[in-house]
Amino acid sequence: MFSTPFLDLPALQGASGTVTLPGSKSISNRVLLLSALCQGTTVVHDLLDSDDTRVMLAALRQLGCGVKVQGTTVTITGLGGRTWPSEAIEFFMGNAGTAMRPLTAALAVQGGDFTLKGVPRMHERPIGDLVDALRELGCAIDYLGNEGYPPLRVRQPTLQLDKPIPVRGDVSSQFLTALLMALPLAAQDRAITIEVVGELISKPYIEITLNLLARYGIAVERQGWERFVIPAGSRYQSPGSIHVEADASSASYFIALGAIAQGSGIRIQGVGADSIQGDIRFMDAAAQMGAKITSGPNWLEIQRGAWPLKGITLDCNHIPDAAMTLAVMALYADGPTTLRNIASWRVKETDRIAAMANESRKLGATVEEGPDWITIHPLPADQWQRASIHTYDDHRVAMCFSLAAFNADQVPVRIEDPKCVAKTFPDYFEALFSVAHTAAQNIPVICIDGPTASGKGTLASRVAAQLGYHYLDSGALYRVTAHAALQAGLTLEAADEAKIAELARSLPVRFEGEQVLLNNVDVTDAIRSEQGGMNASKVSVLPAVRQALIDLQHSFQRLPGLLADGRDMGTVIFPEAALKVFLTASATQRAERRHKQLIFKGFSANIDALRADLEARDARDMSRSVAPLKPAQDALQLDNSSLTIEASVEQVMVWWQSRQVFG
Repeated sequence: MFSTPFLDLPALQGASGTVTLPGSKSISNRVLLLSALCQGTTVVHDLLDSDDTRVMLAALRQLGCGVKVQGTTVTITGLGGRTWPSEAIEFFMGNAGTAMRPLTAALAVQGGDFTLKGVPRMHERPIGDLVDALRELGCAIDYLGNEGYPPLRVRQPTLQLDKPIPVRGDVSSQFLTALLMALPLAAQDRAITIEVVGELISKPYIEITLNLLARYGIAVERQGWERFVIPAGSRYQSPGSIHVEADASSASYFIALGAIAQGSGIRIQGVGADSIQGDIRFMDAAAQMGAKITSGPNWLEIQRGAWPLKGITLDCNHIPDAAMTLAVMALYADGPTTLRNIASWRVKETDRIAAMANESRKLGATVEEGPDWITIHPLPADQWQRASIHTYDDHRVAMCFSLAAFNADQVPVRIEDPKCVAKTFPDYFEALFSVAHTAAQNIPVICIDGPTASGKGTLASRVAAQLGYHYLDSGALYRVTAHAALQAGLTLEAADEAKIAELARSLPVRFEGEQVLLNNVDVTDAIRSEQGGMNASKVSVLPAVRQALIDLQHSFQRLPGLLADGRDMGTVIFPEAALKVFLTASATQRAERRHKQLIFKGFSANIDALRADLEARDARDMSRSVAPLKPAQDALQLDNSSLTIEASVEQVMVWWQSRQVFG
C-alpha cells in the first residue's frame, strides 16, 4: 500500500493483464458480525483485509468473540448461547459505516453499556433513522454529540415487539440491513415485522443481506420491498465455513479500465456475472457506454469497444457505489453523461456528488450537479489539465480518479492521500500498476549521483519512500552480482564472464530502504563487507557483466517512478532523467561519517586514513575512462557537508515539486 502524502500517476497509455480482486467489504463485515452472533465456530475464507474489517474484528474481540486470523482466513467463535459482557465497553468504529450501523443495532437489541465513536467524518454521517427505528422497538440509545449523529451510548432495552418497526428506506440501505441482522436476536418467541417508510434505495445491498441471513439460518419473508418479516423461533446457525466473494464495487475500476485503455484487455478474477452483489450490474452500465464484456463463473474479461465511449443517462439507485466510476468514464465519452437517483452519495464517506464534481472540474471538465444527480461533460483532446485530486479520505474518489491518467493529452494526475484506499482495497495502486503500461519516457526518474560516502544512498532511499517510487542502489549491483555468482559456484574471473553476465541480466534483486534483498533474502551485511567490495571490483572489470548490469538498471524504471543513486546514473544510465542531483560533501566530512559508521558497527578505524582513502578513491573515480564520476551538465549540485539528512531530503523534494506542477 502507498502511504505517501501523494502519489503522482504518470501519463498512462494502455493496460492488459489479469487482476485478482480482494474480498467484498459489504459481504466481509456482514459475515463477521453474523458469525459472531452464532453459537460455535465459523471459518471465513477470502476475507477482505482492510480498515473497515479491522474495525469490525477489533469490536468483536472487545465483545469476547474468539478471533483467529491467518492471512485471509479468519476463524470466529461466536457469542450465541454465551453471556455478553456486562462491563462498559467503548468501541472505535473509524469511518466504517458497514461496521457502525449493524453493530449499533445488534448491541442495542442485546443490551449492555456500550459507547460507539468514530473519526470526525463518522460523526457527520446520519444515523438518526436507525436510532429512531431501534427506539421504536424499545432500545435505549443516547446521542453523545449532535442529535441524529454518532457518537452513541447504548443501554439495556425494554423490547416492544408487538407492532411493525418502521425504518426509512430513502437515506441508506445500511439502516435496514442493520435491523435485519440484529432482530433475529429477539425473535425467539414471536415474528418481528419491519416496515420500510418511503422508497427503499440500494435494493441490491438488501439482497446481499437476505442472501447471507439465509446462509446463517434466518429465512426472512420479504413482502415486496415494503415489509420484511423475521419468523418466530429464528436462531442463528453457523454455516461452518463460508467464502467471501471478491468485491464487485472494486471490479468497477478495472471494468472501466478495460473500456478506456488500449491493449489486449483486462481479466478480473474473483467475481463474475452471477455475483450476489448488486454492484456487478455496473458491467451493464459499462456495456451501454461501449465496453465489450464476457463473463464466466468467477471471472470477467473486458476490452475497449466503442471509442469514444457513449454518453448515457442512467438511474443509479441499484449501483450507488460503483456508479461513481461512471463519472470518470464520462470524461472519455462522446457526449454528456447524467447519473440520477444518487442522493445517498451525499451521506457517504464524504459528499460524493460534490467531490466528483469538484475534482472533475480540476481536470477541465464541465459539470452540473443537483440534490440527487450529476452531469459530466466529456473532455476532448487538448483540454485535459494537470490536476491534484483531493480524495476527502474517501477510497472510491481515489480509485475513480486514477483512471484519469489515461487521458488523451498524456498529462499526469496527482492523487492526494493514496492510503485512503485501505478502506476496501489496500493494494489498489499496485494492482493498477501491474496491468497499466506506458512509454518509458513517461515514467519519471530522479538520479542522485555523488562520490563515495556522500550519503547518496540514504538520501535516495528516503526520497523514494516519500514519493512511493522504486529505488535503485546501483553501487550495490556489482556487489550483489559477485555474491550471486559465488552462490552459483562461479569464479569471478574472465573464464566465467558470460555466465556471470547471464545471471546479472535477470538478477532477482530489490531494494527496500537501505536493505538489499536477493531472492527475498537480506544480503545487506554480506555484500557491504570488505570482502564484498573486493569481489565487486573483480566483476566490475568484465565488459559483458557491465553491459548486463546496464540493462538490469534500465529494468528498474517501472511505474510509478524511479529513484536511482550511483556515480553515473544521470550521465550514462538515465541521461533523460527528469531531475538530476549531484551530491557532494567534503572529504573530511565524509571521513567523519564513515568513521562513525565503523565505530558503531564495532570496527576500529583511523579517521586520517579514511580521509586519505576517500580522496584517493575520488581521484580514481573521476579519472577512469568508462563513466567517470562527474556531475551531469543539467544536474543540481547539493553540498550536504553541513546539512542533516532531513534537510537534504526536503531540498530534493522542493526541486522535484517545482518540476511537477499540478492545478
